[in-house]
Amino acid sequence: MNAAAVGFFGAIGALLRYGIGRYVGGWWMSSFPLGTLGINFAGCLALGWFSSWAAAQKRLPAWLRTGIGTGLIGAFTTFSTFSVETVGLVRDGLWGMAALYMMLSVIGGFALAWAGYELYQAQVRQRERRAS
Repeated sequence: MNAAAVGFFGAIGALLRYGIGRYVGGWWMSSFPLGTLGINFAGCLALGWFSSWAAAQKRLPAWLRTGIGTGLIGAFTTFSTFSVETVGLVRDGLWGMAALYMMLSVIGGFALAWAGYELYQAQVRQRERRAS
């Protein structure tokens, strides 16, 4: 069941990544890989939130957790594309842009994963305040 869920949700994540990448590529006229950066940032935020939310769900089936976390969000984000794009920037002599892309990706990705976790925690606290 887990493998089928990863495949199903992974197809959706890959198609979303492809569509957003094409859309951004249609209007972003720069060597800087903004589409991949934005996709990876969104995925980090989403996985940070989803991981926190899923851990709190007592009845969430493991296949659904794996399908969404590994399949959907894992296929949506792309470390390999980030790496190849960085190599391309270096190969083209755009060392500063490559360094900026790497720093933004690593630091921004971590910060957004953390923000996703904190966002869920804030939602929990807000629900608890309303309930009391």
